[in-house]
Amino acid sequence: MNLPRILLSLSLMLAASSSQAFDFKTVGAAPVILYDAPSTKGGKLYVVPRGAPLEVVLAYGDWLKVRDVGGELAWTEAKGLSAKHNVIVRIASAKVRSSADDTAAPVFTADKGVLMEVLEPATNGWVKVRHKDGLNGYVKSSEVWGI
Repeated sequence: MNLPRILLSLSLMLAASSSQAFDFKTVGAAPVILYDAPSTKGGKLYVVPRGAPLEVVLAYGDWLKVRDVGGELAWTEAKGLSAKHNVIVRIASAKVRSSADDTAAPVFTADKGVLMEVLEPATNGWVKVRHKDGLNGYVKSSEVWGI
């Protein structure tokens, strides 16, 4: 194989890997429709409510292939998502604590499916979150989906 062909192959691999970097976005002010193809002519699968986190698996023009909390893959228009970062509780009863420590006092308990805004990136297995009622604290990263 000659050098130009090797360089071309490497650049294509880098481009493919960067376009498939996993990222989380949040459904914006209005619910979004998920489709089975990257087009409004594709089959409509279901609607995701505002504020819900979606994992971006692939970008294709103005369309994003996303994974929802249930693991389903579908397509949606990029314009319907925001950079705001929310998570969903994935266990029956997650304790949100005053500090990032198992022995810290609980601020509140969040039931499975509760949506919370991420205030600080996850570190050391904990993420700082805020409930829509204004309460905030730290929850274990393993107890939420969207990070």
